[in-house]
Formats: sequence, structure tokens, C-alpha cells
Amino acid sequence: MTIKAVQSENLWTETPLVYSSHISDIIGCSAYLKLENLQPSQSFKYRGISKFAQQCKDKHGPSVHLMIASGGNAGLAAAVVARVLEVKCTVFLPTNVSIDTQQALRKHGAEIVTIGEFYSQTLAALQDAVKKDTNAVLVPAYDSPVLWDGHSSMVTEMQRQLPKKPDAIFCSVGGGGLIGGIMQGCKNVGWDQVPVVALETTGSNCFYNAIAINTRNFTSKVPIVPSIEVEDNSPYTVEIVEEYNIAIPHMKVLKSRAASLGATSPAPGVVRMAVDRLGGIKCACIPDEMAMHTARLFGDDHKILTELACSTTLTPGYNREFLLRILGPTFSALSSQERKEKCLVFVVCGGVKISFEEMMEFEEIVAAAQVQSYWSVQIDGEETQLPKQ
Repeated sequence: MTIKAVQSENLWTETPLVYSSHISDIIGCSAYLKLENLQPSQSFKYRGISKFAQQCKDKHGPSVHLMIASGGNAGLAAAVVARVLEVKCTVFLPTNVSIDTQQALRKHGAEIVTIGEFYSQTLAALQDAVKKDTNAVLVPAYDSPVLWDGHSSMVTEMQRQLPKKPDAIFCSVGGGGLIGGIMQGCKNVGWDQVPVVALETTGSNCFYNAIAINTRNFTSKVPIVPSIEVEDNSPYTVEIVEEYNIAIPHMKVLKSRAASLGATSPAPGVVRMAVDRLGGIKCACIPDEMAMHTARLFGDDHKILTELACSTTLTPGYNREFLLRILGPTFSALSSQERKEKCLVFVVCGGVKISFEEMMEFEEIVAAAQVQSYWSVQIDGEETQLPKQ
């Protein structure tokens, strides 16, 4: 198929939704995996960013220059689609992005600029550069309704692929692009009441903090915009975004190894969607070591390597107690037979920030953490301890 022929079509891949016998046996429910790691850029990011890029070329023509700030996966999605559309692409990266990720971007023809310790600093540098290039268009990594609309297509696919409406959808959250797409997709197919579970790593949990401060630490179903005043020792500052009438935290420091979840603040439009959603959002944070442990278990079971941002989603599938506490007392009270009838979807979001060497390092870190017999996690404002399984 020629480039011209595909320009009016979606460029992303309809990914498989596969039944996981391994996870289903652990949790006692029917568990399905939405394999977004099979997108052309190896992550869900390709859906929304390819849609955005197509619109840019349609509007600005073949001389358009796609410019994006990214920790890696969004940049790779932009680079892959730029090659397909035969347009120029430049990716701004934080200085700590691995050489492997940089090489992957170059293989797809992208130009690279490394600048800034955090994503927010990299984005600021990109914004300055875009102003100096008349052909440049700033491609958002996660904060755009166009991206959310593209990502929502995975839920449309789920509706066709699943035998029944799911009882919950699990995903990881960084800046909020993925969960924004899932919420939009649920709205599109009439699944507004389906619980969506947002998982993050502690130390890189800007979305969790955003939901907490707009709901009085998860105690109010009606969003309440708080004061911007916070304690001096707070891990974030607070900004009121008047466009959405929502409070947004800006993390002072990111302390997680899950680099793809390393947004210092979430998309305000997504936070607004979440607090207004009929079915609500359930939020949980886990330690890096728990995500590392899950990455190894999932790799052993499914023969798929996952970066930490992806394995974070899967942690409730490998710890039944965690799953039950997230889904609450009504779900926990079901008999084993009733639970077998339940259908859960885990979005395997993909990502290229993983290697065999890192998996071996994770093994050592997890082994060192075995001195504790439990995982400390946060679920909707409450800290709890889970037995290691």
C-alpha cells in the first residue's frame, strides 16, 4: 500500500486481546491482555500520535516538521509515523535517556536533542525550538484530545473482542494519555460505569496526587478545588488550571525507576474527565520492586519482556489480595464461582525501555527487598501492606 493510500486510514494496528490462563488462575477471574506492545512502535502511544501526525500533514503538507519531547516511547511513535508519512521528525529527550533508546530513534530517521533533567525541562526547551522553525508542529506526548481520541480506539476493539462487558480495566498512568483514551473509549461504547483502575509507582505518581487533592484525599465524590497552599514538605506544588477548574500537582522530584511514568504533572483535561466520570477511577501506587517482581513473573509466564511502566499495570494480576482490595468489598464478597464469571482487562501498554540486562538487575533488587515479607501500597488514599506472593 502506498503512503498516499494510507493517509486517510488509521495507521495503528488492531492488537490482539488474549486470555491469560496464568493470571486467571491466580485471581480466580477471566483475565484478558490487550497487547499494545504489538503496535509498530511497540507501545500504545502509536495510536494517538499517528492520528495527530496524520492531521498535521493533512493541514501543513509534506514540509511539516514533527517535534516532540519524550522520555522515549512517545518519541519513538512520532519517529515511526514520520517515516511512514515521509516527514521530518525531531525528538527532544531528557539527558538520562538510555543510549539504546536513542539508537532506536535514529534507526527510524529521527533527529535527537538531549536536554533537561526532567521531562518538564525538556518540554520547555522544545517549546523554544518550535518557535524558531516555521514548519514545526509541537506533537504532544500525552496532553491532547486528539491523542486521547486515537488511544480510545483500543476500547472500541475490546468491545468487539471480549465475550462480555468487562468488570474492570487496568492501566498504568504517567501523564494521563492512556487513561484519557480509555475513559474516552468507554464513553464511546457505553461503558461509563465500568471501573477503570489507574496504577502508578510511588515517587512517580502525579495522577494519584491529582485525584487525591481534588477529592479531599478520595473522600468526596464531588470534585472540590483546593487551595494552592501545601505543606513545605509536600512532594509537589499545586496549580489551579482555570480552563478545567481543576487543581494540578507539579512533582518536585521523581524517584521511580519507571521512567515512562515520569511526568511531573498530569494532563488537566484527563484529571477533569476522571473526577467527573460516572464509574469513577480507582487509584493505586506500588513500589518499584513490586513492578520489577511482576515483570519477571509475567516474562516467565507469557514470554514477553515489559518495562516497569507496563508491568505496573499487571501487579494486581499477580497478587490476589491487591486485586481484591482495589476492587473493594463487594467484589471480595463474591463466591469463587461468582468470581469466575467476572471479566478483567489488563492493558499491556508496551514500551521499549527494557533489556535482558535490566531484567537481571531487577532480579538482584527484588532479592535484596525480600527482607520484608510484604509490599507497602497505597489504594485510594489508604496505605496498606500486602503479603508477597
